[in-house]
Amino acid sequence: MGALSSAGQNKNLVMKEILVTVLLAYSCSGSSGLSESLAQRPNVVVLISDDQGWADIGYNNPRVYTPNLDRLANEGAMLKSHYVMSQCTPTRVALMTGRYPGRFGRRALTANNKQVIPHDTPTMALMFDRMGYQTLITGKWHLGSLAEHGPNHYGFDESYGSLTGAVGMYEHRYQDTKPTIYDPTWHRNHEVIPGAENGKHVTDLCGDAAVEFIKRKRKKGEEPFFLYVPFHAPHTPLDERGQLVDVPTQPDPENPKRWLNEDQIKWFNDPAGKIQREPERDKRLLLATVYHLDSAVGDIVKALEETGQRENTMIFFSADNGPWINSRGGGYPHHIPLKNYNQPSKLRGKKLDVYEGGIHVAGFVNWPGKIAPKKVEEAVHIIDWFPTLAALTDYTPERTIPWDGVDLSDLLFQKEGTLDERDLYWIWHPKTDRWALRFGDWKIIKYSKEEPKEPADWALYHLGNDPSEKNDVAAQHPKIVEQLHERFVKQRSRDFKGDLIESAIE
Repeated sequence: MGALSSAGQNKNLVMKEILVTVLLAYSCSGSSGLSESLAQRPNVVVLISDDQGWADIGYNNPRVYTPNLDRLANEGAMLKSHYVMSQCTPTRVALMTGRYPGRFGRRALTANNKQVIPHDTPTMALMFDRMGYQTLITGKWHLGSLAEHGPNHYGFDESYGSLTGAVGMYEHRYQDTKPTIYDPTWHRNHEVIPGAENGKHVTDLCGDAAVEFIKRKRKKGEEPFFLYVPFHAPHTPLDERGQLVDVPTQPDPENPKRWLNEDQIKWFNDPAGKIQREPERDKRLLLATVYHLDSAVGDIVKALEETGQRENTMIFFSADNGPWINSRGGGYPHHIPLKNYNQPSKLRGKKLDVYEGGIHVAGFVNWPGKIAPKKVEEAVHIIDWFPTLAALTDYTPERTIPWDGVDLSDLLFQKEGTLDERDLYWIWHPKTDRWALRFGDWKIIKYSKEEPKEPADWALYHLGNDPSEKNDVAAQHPKIVEQLHERFVKQRSRDFKGDLIESAIE
């Protein structure tokens, strides 16, 4: 891979101006023993929440208390049309590789404990590792839930958290109903931690590990770091005990409309009183979980500020997919049934859907003094983060990476940045039955076990006029449907139709 993607090449001038500014700052601080190419690069923090719907964050919904996330979004580039895949593993594949998960085979199309990407896959973490960054993941991996497919094989110097996806919030098991080779899963560098550090909330464990990493003694001029924090919250099981760690979350037997000990638990009682104004019991639990998550984000930002690293740290945030809305309970420790527990949204659909509610999520990028506060209206995707960071850090891959994402530098760093129209593409599940493609404001969707073969197979929506996807206008715009179908066929031709592609290096 001798060069960046064409998008990265075209936009490098903007990035280099920023990098020169950072380099001069380092030079004035008297850094020693560090090459110029490394000194000019910022720290990067990537924060991912789990199952947090579009309306489950304060800057999209004033009923939600998330002051730290809101401040970062309002002081940075708020991505108003930010897309992911419709489930956790596929979104993580897209983030780490800059490619649609279907490129790697059917396993990558759904939540999966098996290996989903080959070991030779160029990943975001491997890029940072090759450039001399210190790299840490603290949280949920879910791209291969056995140690032989864990994050240290994909570019992370250090890893901590769960190899699997969801776990009990205080008893950090993957499941509690039957034995599985994927449990125990709580680990440090692929080694299971005896006792799994049970009794402390996973949000606190992962947040504390991130803070410790940031606060490590680093000499001026030492290598920068890449910190990836894929939180487990607010994925079920929702369990917020506060200081009463021996009492799992449960309805109050004397008042079933409230949770036991709700008044004594900080996370149910935000300073603004928003959570207690929510009349629905299950929604209050989700709001408490999100408040807890937001507080951990605040601790991470505070650690950056206290160590003098905030000005040279770029922070990305995204949810991994839309909200789950209803949970039957069971399967994990203290997994209680919940009904309509996410905040209502105008977007159609939920997690697993390729309607907007499943894939259109909150996202922002924050870098003080480098990214001016703005609202980015153009449609962007989590596949864009890898090529954007490659351009930002002036990374030259050894071989061409066939990114599906593009460099967002113009949108982020220029006042009037633009983005060429391009396809955004979704499929879901190994037995694929959900298909979608967006181009401009137009979007085609098909729910069927049969792959769409003809333009007549599709529903068509205009997201500019109909963001809730209520009105199928395919019959009125057959030419548009035909054009988008042709784009879909080209995207689909690039997917690997087997379970797992043997090598990601061509």
